[in-house]
Amino acid sequence: MAPEPALRLRGITRRYGPVVACDAVDLTVSRGEIHGLLGENGAGKSTLMRILLGLETRDAGTVERDGRPVTVTGPREAAALGIGMVHQHFSLVDPLTVWENVILGDRGPVRRAAAVASVREVSARYGLAIDPTARVSALSAGERQRVELLKCLRRDPAVLVMDEPTSVLTGAESAELFAVLRRMVAAEDRAVVLISHKLPEIMAATDRVTVLRAGRVVFRSPTAATTPAELAREMVGREVSLGAAVGVLSSASAPASSLPAPSSAAPSPPVSSPVACSLAAALAPASHSIAGDGPALRVSELTAPTLDGLRLEVRPGEIVGLYGAEGNGQRMLGDILSGLTVPDAGTVEVAGAVVDLRRSGALHDAGLGMVPEDRHHAGVVLDMSVADNLVMTALSEVSTRVVVNRRRLRARARRLADEYGITAASLDAPLRTLSGGNQQRVVLARELSARPRVLVAAQPSRGLDIGAVEDMYTRLRRCAEDGIAVLIISTELAEVLALTSRIAVIAGGRIAGETATADATAEHLGLLIGGLRS
Repeated sequence: MAPEPALRLRGITRRYGPVVACDAVDLTVSRGEIHGLLGENGAGKSTLMRILLGLETRDAGTVERDGRPVTVTGPREAAALGIGMVHQHFSLVDPLTVWENVILGDRGPVRRAAAVASVREVSARYGLAIDPTARVSALSAGERQRVELLKCLRRDPAVLVMDEPTSVLTGAESAELFAVLRRMVAAEDRAVVLISHKLPEIMAATDRVTVLRAGRVVFRSPTAATTPAELAREMVGREVSLGAAVGVLSSASAPASSLPAPSSAAPSPPVSSPVACSLAAALAPASHSIAGDGPALRVSELTAPTLDGLRLEVRPGEIVGLYGAEGNGQRMLGDILSGLTVPDAGTVEVAGAVVDLRRSGALHDAGLGMVPEDRHHAGVVLDMSVADNLVMTALSEVSTRVVVNRRRLRARARRLADEYGITAASLDAPLRTLSGGNQQRVVLARELSARPRVLVAAQPSRGLDIGAVEDMYTRLRRCAEDGIAVLIISTELAEVLALTSRIAVIAGGRIAGETATADATAEHLGLLIGGLRS
């Protein structure tokens, strides 16, 4: 007899009022395989996995482990059943060290030496290099992701669910992680569920794939029997502009010559949502005029922890990519341009005027819009409503000195939600109930509605599905066409090559060199990332 699958979900259904998040979903994952789970943001993937972990209750259906029906009431019970999950969004305690975060939830006395040794052993075993004694608050996004992985892998799960595990890892780190996973499932007979929006990653790493759309299973196949284009079509329910979404369809390790031309060499594809056709109206006429041909954004001698005299300029109508490996100052630059951190030295100019970085809201008032790397950390307030998040930087337009006009607030929020294709059960719902793609649209809608001179987008496609990426890329191109200076901060080579006309490489907290995107090669960029200045 064939062995029972490691995990089987039968008829899983979950409703939230009139919304059906999961509609009779069946999923079977066998031992010794990596099973890809795909779907747009909001397709039901996260709800399904939260039910598996006992974080959500199901309205119908059963969960089976090794052929035996089980009831999972929470993460502790899931762990006891050999089910572990690495979540996309970090759940770390910043003031604690790596080893302290990894052992959180353990029972019994805490022995520092043994815990540090345990972290080192698991780190070496899975190729996830990290200092166990480092404080989490000092780690880069990629390093934090490694800590999340270590927390789960240390508990030795038989079924491992990984939700966008490489979203903040470099191409080399991602390749090493999947090599480790492949060895693990083959040698240790484990089962892995991989949730990812990166289709080359799914094609290279998985054995079988299941696609969800609108809460239902719409496609199943052995990975070898399908293609990225077919998976994209099944996810979205229509043909997808592959060039527009190159960041999730092209390998980040591919040579530059094999990737699509930058946006200046090709017309913009149509926006994916019909309501997005009003984008031009949402952007023009701009209330900020830019005098002369000078830079819209100039960063001069910016010095802070991880930044070493950074200099950078972006002109109106230009898309510049700031490209480099994680941990070279990009996060600090994003925090400064978000107004969260004041640098030790240096200046930021918007349209030729130096901005007082010590004053709260000064950058926004000067005309700089920001789509941050971690929208949960710096872009939104998850427990506030969708409407409040959409208007939080424009309260003067919906209020008197002391009273917010809720009618005007809701009218503005409704207009932006319609224009940017934001899907929500209600504008009064907490923002945390929206999918990742819709949360990103909220941030972009709010920032562009202020008619900025400059738009900074850090890791703009991180955690987004193929349709949301296509929409995001098109909007960024349209921003440049409308005269907005756009700065893309990204670790995705394919993304930078697809969107920009000029690339500045950051290494060691400063610009190692710049090149026109049309002249860029993977080899040259690799040398610059290594710190060899041109």
